[in-house]
Amino acid sequence: MSGRALNVRRLGRIGYAEALALQESLVEAHHAGRGVDTLLLLEHEPVITLGRDAKSENVLHTPEVLAALGVDLVRTDRGGDATFHGPGQIVGYPILDLSPDFRDIRKFVTALENVMLDTLRHYGLEGGVMAKHPGVWLFGPDRKIGAIGARVRRWVTNHGFALNVNTSLDYFDLIVPCGIVGRGVTSLEKLLGRTVTMAEAEDAVAAAFGAVWSAGPAGPER
Repeated sequence: MSGRALNVRRLGRIGYAEALALQESLVEAHHAGRGVDTLLLLEHEPVITLGRDAKSENVLHTPEVLAALGVDLVRTDRGGDATFHGPGQIVGYPILDLSPDFRDIRKFVTALENVMLDTLRHYGLEGGVMAKHPGVWLFGPDRKIGAIGARVRRWVTNHGFALNVNTSLDYFDLIVPCGIVGRGVTSLEKLLGRTVTMAEAEDAVAAAFGAVWSAGPAGPER
């Protein structure tokens, strides 16, 4: 896997449906044998997404109330439960062909966790992971800063990860994040006590992803 090229595309703020359509076109290109391994970095307009494992009770308000707040509600085909995407959050959608030498979904998820952990280290922060809850956490108290919800079809990946940078954390009160009760959420802004520019944070994420990908999707052992 080492040495494979990665195309990083920064899309700014776009709607969920537009990003999903782009992902699907890139996945189809891979399945047709003409794809390029690509990382999409973007922000979404406010949206709650429900993965394949989502329980409706983890959305705490009706679609009508969410619409009045300017928040879309979308059921999608990624793994995981309910999560929020919105301005101030870096969403990363890697469209990667894991064939022929890396057909290991668990290690791919670990790679996504490593990208976010390395990004936190760039800012002098030490995060961690929980075996039963994919994503990245700050402990003592437990607060989630990075979520993962991916899909792999015929060994081509899409969907991916989300890292809270300057995200308004009030949005997470609309859901039970990832279906996990009793644990909070946080952001780089809250942890550092300052606003982090999105361009700066995207640079850190792109560098971390490139390093992990060039080392092989699992990255270095943690």
